[in-house]
Amino acid sequence: MSADAPYPLEPSAAEMHRLVEAAMARIVPHLTSLPDQRSADVAGAVDLAREISGPMPDSGRPFEQILDLLFNRAIPKTFNTAGPGYLAYIPGGGLFVAAVADLIADTANRYTGVFAAAPALAQLEADALAWLAEIAGFPKAARGFFTSGGSLANWSALVVARRERLPENFLSGTIYASDQVHHSMVKAALLAGFPPDRVREIPTDDLYRMQPERVAERIAADRAAGLTPFLIVASAGTTNTGAVDPLEAIADLAEREKLWLHIDGAYGACFLLTEAGRKAFRGLERADSLSIDPHKGLFLPYGIGALLVRDGEALRRAHAVGADYMPYLQSDPDLVDFCEISPELSKPFRGLRLWLALQLHGVQAFRDALEEKLALTHFAAEELRATPEIEILAEPQLSVIAFRHRPPGVEGEALNEWNRNLLDRINAHGRVYLSGTNLRGAFAIRICVLSFRTHRDRMEACLEDVRAAIADGGAG
Repeated sequence: MSADAPYPLEPSAAEMHRLVEAAMARIVPHLTSLPDQRSADVAGAVDLAREISGPMPDSGRPFEQILDLLFNRAIPKTFNTAGPGYLAYIPGGGLFVAAVADLIADTANRYTGVFAAAPALAQLEADALAWLAEIAGFPKAARGFFTSGGSLANWSALVVARRERLPENFLSGTIYASDQVHHSMVKAALLAGFPPDRVREIPTDDLYRMQPERVAERIAADRAAGLTPFLIVASAGTTNTGAVDPLEAIADLAEREKLWLHIDGAYGACFLLTEAGRKAFRGLERADSLSIDPHKGLFLPYGIGALLVRDGEALRRAHAVGADYMPYLQSDPDLVDFCEISPELSKPFRGLRLWLALQLHGVQAFRDALEEKLALTHFAAEELRATPEIEILAEPQLSVIAFRHRPPGVEGEALNEWNRNLLDRINAHGRVYLSGTNLRGAFAIRICVLSFRTHRDRMEACLEDVRAAIADGGAG
């Protein structure tokens, strides 16, 4: 950018081309080299973070220097969450077309929070949400909005449930979720004003699924104590083990007790596109609300989750607030002012990410990719099961496996420490990055297969590294 340009914040056409071309000259090699990059490399990253931290610059510097800092130093010292070997936590894919959508959305910079401000663009976003509602089996009256992710979707769902099922003085309300529910639901309750003890943690069964009969017992006890049960949170794929709660039975219970049913499908709900997912999630279509993360199961970049609500007017009742300075808000029931049904007034045009990806690739490409992830997970589970001294602690219900190595004579905390060290040895090979968790006192190693870039070759490499790490530990 020329320092003597009269309006440096308004680059010329040539300058815009130069900036984008310079960025693409780094982006394309970065993406094409993902399979060869280490799955995680954070050695020295804390020192680097301190080193590059600095004061706000008074004047600009050359773009090439900035790109050098990002691509040569900052980006490499991270978990490689976009790579095929990232099998930790819940991967977020990072489809390239979604980055193109962001470039279009950010440069056009149109406001889609009010329909009248950008009718066609707001409708594209509404269409993308309607497609998600269709996948969920929700009726046409359902409405939703995009969020930054499942955490905010879960919080908004709780706020809507509070508005629909509790009086203005809501502190007697009680919430029911399993001991495996995502921690964002507990945080959501706190942010929505509930005391921590109003969230009832329900024990899970041997498959880490919520037990409806235990929920019913707790509801009865709370009512007898003068409290007001109002919300059940079920999981369509937990983070820990990928467990799927018995959604049909829980829906029956919620209907019988007149409680709001929210299903946290942030990780798992996109598997509804597959035959196995539709079977596992039977009953999900009866939920009052559903959180779903396209940046997980539809492989978009981090930063796009969604909340869907069966009764779209419930969203409006919970969120609509007027102001004299607001533009005209339409009353057509087929059109949506997102500021009326969500917490945000100012909002990015997030929906173009999903709309453009589905328009370009079609839903079948996503269905096929998800089927592949399920098949890869079951392949890995069978291979682990056939490996001597490997114990599967959580069989795959979706695309998560939890396991540990159990050498003879090693028990208790020594066994947990052995598996922590085993996890470090697996990850040290650099081809895959796995994560760990605790399952009822047992340290478990987790594999989560959810990147569109992960294929059979990477899973075979993962299994090779698991076996090599076990052998290395024995040799030590």
